[in-house]
Amino acid sequence: MTGTAAVWASLPVPAVLIDAEGRTAEVNAAAELFLNLSARNLTGQGFFDRVAIDAPLEEAFARIRASRSPVFINDVAVGTGDRAPVLCNLQAAPLTDDPDTILLLIAPREFAERLGRGGQVKSAAKSAIGMAEMLAHEIKNPLAGITGAAQLLSMSLSPEDQELTDLIVAESRRIVKLLEQVEQFGNLRPPEKRPVNIHDVLDRARRSALLGFAAHMTIVEDYDPSLPPTAGDADQLVQVFLNLIRNAAEAAPQGGTIRIHSFYDLSLRLRRPDGSGAAVPLQVEIIDDGPGIREDLAADIFDPFV
Repeated sequence: MTGTAAVWASLPVPAVLIDAEGRTAEVNAAAELFLNLSARNLTGQGFFDRVAIDAPLEEAFARIRASRSPVFINDVAVGTGDRAPVLCNLQAAPLTDDPDTILLLIAPREFAERLGRGGQVKSAAKSAIGMAEMLAHEIKNPLAGITGAAQLLSMSLSPEDQELTDLIVAESRRIVKLLEQVEQFGNLRPPEKRPVNIHDVLDRARRSALLGFAAHMTIVEDYDPSLPPTAGDADQLVQVFLNLIRNAAEAAPQGGTIRIHSFYDLSLRLRRPDGSGAAVPLQVEIIDDGPGIREDLAADIFDPFV
C-alpha cells in the first residue's frame, strides 16, 4: 500500500471521489461504513443515484470546478436506501491534479461533538465502572454472611417460619447475581478466541433467556444452517447475546416475539485500525416487535449505564 493509499484508507471521516460525470471514482473505508454500501456497489455508479443528499450538490460541484476552490455546506441530511437521513457537514474540493474530480468529505454532525466529549465520557464511565465494581465486591461479602446465617437459623425454626428465612436466602442470592452483572462492566479481559459454532452459542443464550427474563416471550430461531464456525470467545458471546435478548424482552410487549436471525452478507466490512477494510460476512440480528429505540438515546446506546 502506497503512502497516499494508506492515508486515504486511514481517514476517519467518510470521503468520496466523484468524477466529472457524477460517478463514484473511489470511496474510503469510513465512507463504506457510514453509507452502509461497499466500494464495489458504489464505484462506477452515479453517486447521487445511490446516496440522497438534501442539497443542490451538482450546482455546487459546477461552481467548484469553475472557481477551483472548496465549498463548505453545513447541516445537510445524508441518507442511503431505507436508512434514515443523518445531519452532516460537507466539504467539497477539486483535486489539484484533476480539477474535474471532486473530493467530498462527509462529517456526521455528531462526529465532532462526540470527539470533543469522548474523552470526558470515557473517563467518567471508567470511574463509574470502578466505583460499581468496588461497591459490588463490598456488598457481596456481608450478603454471604447473611445467607449463611439465614440457612443456619432455618434449621431451628418451624416450617412456617422457615418460609421467611428461605425468602432471605433467595433474595440474597438474587442480589448477588445482580452484583455479578455489575462486575461484568469492568471485565476487560481479552477474548479467548477459538472456533465456535455460532448457533450453539445462540442456543445457549436462548435457553437461558427462556428460563428467566424471557419466559413470557416467544423466541423464533431463523438460522442459516450453512454458516461455518467462526473465531470467538463462546462465553463472552453468550453474555453479549443474552444482553441483546434481554433488551429485546424489555422492549417488546408482554407475550411478544423475539426473532434471532443469522445470515451471510459479504457487503458489510469492518474498519481495521490501519484503515483497511475486513469483510464481516457472518451476522446475527436480535429483532423484537417493540416500539424501537428512542431517537434521543440512539447516539449513546453503546455507552455504559445508558
